[in-house]
Formats: sequence, C-alpha cells, structure tokens
Amino acid sequence: MGVDLTVAICTYNGEKRFPEVLEALLVQVNTEEFSWEILVVDNNSTDNTAQILHDYQAKWDGIAPLRYCVEREQGAAHARKRVVKEVSSPLIGFLDDDNIPASNWVSAAYKFAQEHPKAGAYGSLIVPEFEIEPPPNFKRLMPFLAITQRGQNPLFYQPNKNLLPPSAGLVVRTQAWQESVPEQCILSGRTPGSMLTGEDLEALSYIQMQNWEIWYNPAMQIVHKIPSRRLEMEYLVQFFRGIGLSRYVTRMVRVKPILRPVFTVAYFANDLQKLIRHVLKYGIDKTDAIAACERQLLMSSLNSFFYLWRNGYLDRGKRGENPLKIRRSP
Repeated sequence: MGVDLTVAICTYNGEKRFPEVLEALLVQVNTEEFSWEILVVDNNSTDNTAQILHDYQAKWDGIAPLRYCVEREQGAAHARKRVVKEVSSPLIGFLDDDNIPASNWVSAAYKFAQEHPKAGAYGSLIVPEFEIEPPPNFKRLMPFLAITQRGQNPLFYQPNKNLLPPSAGLVVRTQAWQESVPEQCILSGRTPGSMLTGEDLEALSYIQMQNWEIWYNPAMQIVHKIPSRRLEMEYLVQFFRGIGLSRYVTRMVRVKPILRPVFTVAYFANDLQKLIRHVLKYGIDKTDAIAACERQLLMSSLNSFFYLWRNGYLDRGKRGENPLKIRRSP
C-alpha cells in the first residue's frame, strides 16, 4: 500500500530539538484511515543527530514508519528539495525541528487536502513558546518569526497580495511542488555565516503562479519553540537583515521581466520613504531592539537588489534560465 502523507522533519544540529518532535508524532490521533510516514532529513549536522536518530529507529515501534536521510548541501531549501525527491506520497508536511505539532496535526493535514483538491500548499496556526519573556513591543516583529495566527477559520491567500504562510508547519501537494518549483531556486535559506532567508516564500510563489491555491488551515496547530538566543538583539538584527536582503527575489518572482525595473524603483522609493518616517519617529537609538530590527529590515530592503547581484545570487538558473537573472556588463 502506498503512503498518503509524509511528515518531513528538516534539522541541522538539532540533537536536542528533533526528539521532542518525534515524541509528538508518536501520539497522533485519527490516522487510521490513511497511511503516513516520518522522514528526518539531516541537513549536514555536525552534532549527534545521526546517532540519536539511529537509536530511535532501532527501538521504533511507532504508528508510522521512521526514515532518515542526509542532505549535504546546506540550507533549508536544499533539505526540502531532498524531501521531494525522497518521497512517493502525494502530500508532504514540513516540520522544523522546533515545531511541536498538536496531537491531531497529521489527521487535520490529510483531511484538508481531501476537502481542498486545488490546494497546492497550506500552512498551520503557529503559537510561540518563548524560553524567556520577549522584549517590549515584540508583537511588531511577530509576523516575521513563523508565528501565524489568522483566526479560527480557513483563509485563502489571494494571489494579488504579498502574503504567504511560512514553511514551519506547511503542507504541500507533491505534484504542485514538482510542477512549479525550479530545480535551482535563487534563495537557499540560512546557513552558517549567512542569515539570508526567504526560500520558503520563493517556492510558494512559484506554486501560486501555477494556479495552485495557498491556504491557512487553523485546524493544524503547532507550537514554535523560540530559545532565548533568538531574542537577543544581535541575532534579531542579523535575522531581519537577512529578510531584507532577500526581498528583491520574493517581491519580483511573480513580476513580468519587462516590468521589473519599474517595480524595483517603486519598491526602492517606498522603502526609502518608510525608512525616513521610521527614523523621524524612533530616531537611531541602538538600545531599542524592536526599532533597530525594523530599521535594519528597511535598510537591507533598499540594498537587496545590489547585494544579490553583487554576490551572484541572480545568476542562479531556473531550469536553465532564471527569470530574475541579470547579466552583468563585461
């Protein structure tokens, strides 16, 4: 019998994190009517992830098979691409190694796909669990941290809106990914030494461009565990720098090539205007962590095209020809 749904846990040095995700998957309910499996993708970890996973497999008596593979190329985009190549199931549910699914997450994921056959991807309701109390006014940053709470009813993401769910707790239809997402995307996700992000939004944009529906499904609930180090100002500022620097890609992927210069100038002017207003309102006080993050996001957004072009990201091919490719002058 074939597998109906694969739950993929992508992890990098997650020896202390992914076991809790596995334990949560062990107690999933209402999964008797379909077949599912668990696939752990080790994104080139240097800790004891492999040994711990093998120990789990040796004593595994779970309600779903547990598989393991290694993706040597660093970056979340490469790990997810490896998942798509590894599975034969029509549905893939992606969990990060700090995402703890509710006991009905798997069944809710499968049910939504049956009710929405045109859904190419759909995201979860994501609740944060902070290790320490976040800074004052932290709610201003929450939408950027894979925290998604858009009500208790399913929500359809309109294609004309620049709004998509994060990859944490995301379910994709394998066919939609295979038909839509290029073999070589531009963004690959955060890696050691680089905080450049946005790879999930790039992939979802390609899926949406092929007329697949994107949804928010609040019946799928996960807890996103956020350690204290991710609330430190140094980490947050670099995190928002990465978001800003990726914006040329995530903004332009759905824009026709002939219109990109116009949109680039318009976005630049809009970001500059927002930055000026932000500085007039909050100043440049470096002790205000929230304002510093917002300011870094805007400054990095202004620099996004130049950074990506200068560092060769825009030369990466999309099935041989990248729609964002800009040829440098000789």
